[in-house]
Parts: sequence; C-alpha cells; structure tokens
Amino acid sequence: MNNTEKIVWEIEEFHRNIEKWFQGKAENQESLYKELLSGFLPDFNMINGNGDTVTLPMLSDWLPTVFGKFPERNIQVENIEVTHSEHHGLATYIETQVTGEITTKRKSSAIFLLNKEKALWLHLIENWI
Repeated sequence: MNNTEKIVWEIEEFHRNIEKWFQGKAENQESLYKELLSGFLPDFNMINGNGDTVTLPMLSDWLPTVFGKFPERNIQVENIEVTHSEHHGLATYIETQVTGEITTKRKSSAIFLLNKEKALWLHLIENWI
C-alpha cells in the first residue's frame, strides 16, 4: 500500500470497527477492543465536536461504556482527502452517524504518522456540521 492508501484504509477500518462496537456486533469483544486501539499512537489526542480534549487513555476507558449501546447506529465516511510526506499524513473527511431518527455529521481533520505497515492516528479534530 502507498501512504495515501494506508491513511484511507485506517480511517475506513476504524469507522467500520467503531460501528460494530457501538452495535455490539463483535464475535470477540476483547479482540475488537484491541483492534480499535491498535491504530493509535500513545500520544494520540483529539478535540471532539464539543471542543473537549480526549486522550488515548480517556478513549480506551470510554469504549467499554458504549459497547452495544447503539445497536441501530450506522456510520458513513466520505470525501476523504489526503496529503502526505514520507512520514506524516493529513486527512480530512466527513463522518455521518445515523441512530434511529437522529443524524449527526462532523468534518474531521486527522494527522497520522506513517511507517512501513500502516498509518497511525496522532491527532484528530472534529467539527460539527
């Protein structure tokens, strides 16, 4: 995979997995939990749509509280745009979550560090749209 493909794959794979997590559709919950967190660097942090900062430890503590909590939630990612150098990448994309009658959308910007195997999330900023 080239660097653009690594970044796009990581974004799409994370969102496929977080959708399964929210829906509670995991054959092995512990395995899915590890898979969800495996794409993040230890120093990862994000600023969510509400302007709150979330660190990787906070994310890892939050995930178990929402497993299976949204069995009808569907997540779609679109308009992924990627720019990268040899070791870093910046991606923007639109994420739509539909839960029953409620739809939320956010425009996200993510910074990744790249290695031979994959793109790793370093920083994410979400803005409600």
